[in-house]
Order: sequence, then structure tokens, then C-alpha cells
Amino acid sequence: MAYTVGEMAKKLGLSASTLRYYDKEGLLPFVERSDGGARLFSEKDFGWLKVIECLKRSGLSIKEIKSFTEMAQRGDASLTERLALFTARRAAVRGMIEELRETLAVLDFKCWYYGQAVSDGTEDRVRSMALAEVPEKYRAVREKMESLHEDA
Repeated sequence: MAYTVGEMAKKLGLSASTLRYYDKEGLLPFVERSDGGARLFSEKDFGWLKVIECLKRSGLSIKEIKSFTEMAQRGDASLTERLALFTARRAAVRGMIEELRETLAVLDFKCWYYGQAVSDGTEDRVRSMALAEVPEKYRAVREKMESLHEDA
């Protein structure tokens, strides 16, 4: 089955202009055209576009994704390069996930902290709490935040 730009964009949750931009930047060299020049996407193209979106979300630039596209076009000769690329992106995403976990922990602590302050009508009590009074799940974050403040 062939999909138009609009249909494929909807299927991917992207804008049609994004797909046109990808094509203009050389990320879609395989996309067929109708006799009238309209882009026609296949199910195989859907899989390719999902990989492009994955690489984009992992932090690669359009230029870097184009480099990957060129690797893929070289076929088996680029397998080692492509493995290295995906291995590096996986490591980078794992790092991002860890950073996001730390960010979430701080946000959780601050939600608790300000929830207490709102309930009390002031920050005084929560600010002066001994570490042992802070719920256990927030202690490590508070300690880390306090040590960073002391080092500054």
C-alpha cells in the first residue's frame, strides 16, 4: 500500500512539512514518486522513518542522521559503522535517562517540600527540619542539594 505525505505524517504523528524537510535534507532517498512527482511512502518507509525519529530523539542532528542514511545506502560495507553509531546512541540515551531520574527525584522532593510549606503557610518548619524528619525517600536528594549548596 502506498501512502501520501499527509497519510504517512499522520501515521507517524509528524507534520507533512517535517517529512518534506527530511526528504529535502536527503534522509529519504528511497521514497518513490508518482508520475506527477508526489512522494509515495510504503510500509518499509514507515520502518525507516521510525528509525530516523529514534535517532532524532536520541540527540542526533539532521546532518548526523544523513550520515547514517548514507551508511545504510552503502549496505553491508557499513555494518560496523552503524553498530558503532547505535551503540553510542544507546549509551547516550542511558545517560539521559539517568539524568532524568535525578531530575525527577529533585522535582519529587520539591513537590513534597512546597506541599508541606503550603500546608503550613510558610517554609519555616520544612526548611528547618532535621534530616531525620524528612521522609526517607527524599533524604538523599536533600543531602545532595545541601552539599551542592555548601560547595558553592
